[in-house]
Order: sequence, then C-alpha cells, then structure tokens
Amino acid sequence: MPYSQVKFDAAIWETVSNIKSGRVMSYGQVARIAGYPRHARMVSKAMGRCQTALPWYRVIRSNFTLAFKEGSNAYIKQRQLLEKEGVRFVNGKVVPLDSDANKDLDELLWGVPDHL
Repeated sequence: MPYSQVKFDAAIWETVSNIKSGRVMSYGQVARIAGYPRHARMVSKAMGRCQTALPWYRVIRSNFTLAFKEGSNAYIKQRQLLEKEGVRFVNGKVVPLDSDANKDLDELLWGVPDHL
C-alpha cells in the first residue's frame, strides 16, 4: 500500500466532516481535497471505517446521483437527509447550487433575483 491507511482515513474523515450543510461533494472531490487524487473508490471504505458521526450522506457520485440503488432504504435515507438540508433533486439527480434550476424566473431572465 503506497500510503498509510490511518492517515488516509483521517484525511477523508476530516474532509467529509467539513462539507457544509446543504452542500455535496463527489467521492473524487473528497479524495482530491484530502490529498489523495485518483482514490475516489476508496473514500466510501474509509467512511465506513469511521466510528464517529460523519455526514456520509453529503458524498455523492460525480454524475450527481446517489450511490445507492434508487428505492433502496439507503437511497431513501440519504435523499431525505439531503432534502432536509435543502438539497434539490431533479430526475433523480442532485441539482448543483449554481445551477439554473435553483434560480427563479426573474433571475434567469434579467439576472436579478426576485427578492432584490
């Protein structure tokens, strides 16, 4: 193994712990930010080894979908936790915060949010 599993796990846990409420990161982003690019597939294993509360549900696939099978208990739980934090879904995919789907009509047409 080209790295210490203990250091890898700690870096992943710290990165995931710092994802703010209402935000998501892909497994690849977590690995890259933790200092381990190209180790995305190992992120979920490191999260599974964590013995403390970790906002695991804020980590999703790079194509903006949840990693669990749609309709499964894990999928439903993850989606509910994300929606509770204000994360939006369209056609089963997380809508990025800067997406047009998060803008109101005035903002899309005129560049000014309705509330200003």
